[in-house]
Amino acid sequence: MNRSQELFEKGLQALREDEPVRALAYFERALSIEPAPLVKSYLAYCIARERGQVSQAIALCEEAISGEGDNPLHYLNLGRVYLIKKDKVKAIQTFRAGLKYGTHPEIIAELERLGTRKPPVIPFLRRKNPVNKYLGLILSRLGLR
Repeated sequence: MNRSQELFEKGLQALREDEPVRALAYFERALSIEPAPLVKSYLAYCIARERGQVSQAIALCEEAISGEGDNPLHYLNLGRVYLIKKDKVKAIQTFRAGLKYGTHPEIIAELERLGTRKPPVIPFLRRKNPVNKYLGLILSRLGLR
């Protein structure tokens, strides 16, 4: 195992221990040694989470995806960056795109945590239509939906 991989593994361990600042330092050092797509992806997530640099993180994730587009971990990290950006729709789309390249338990967990919406009660009306909205609330409270 080379030095870059060692640092990357330490960064992953720090993330598992919920220490993103420490992970960020490991990923930055690993990237300076070898600019691997997976390192870029995890570094992007840490940058967004700790520094709030979401646009830079998105660019790094997209760079990782262009280098290794069939790895679901890149989509996991990009989706998490979108969640930090408070863009739930894009996050869900990204997580689902990642599932096309293989089922990953963390992506599935993120999607389950976000939940899914039920279809509108009256499908030909828009979701925001007051009839749909209040009918859905009433049926939900009655336990019929």
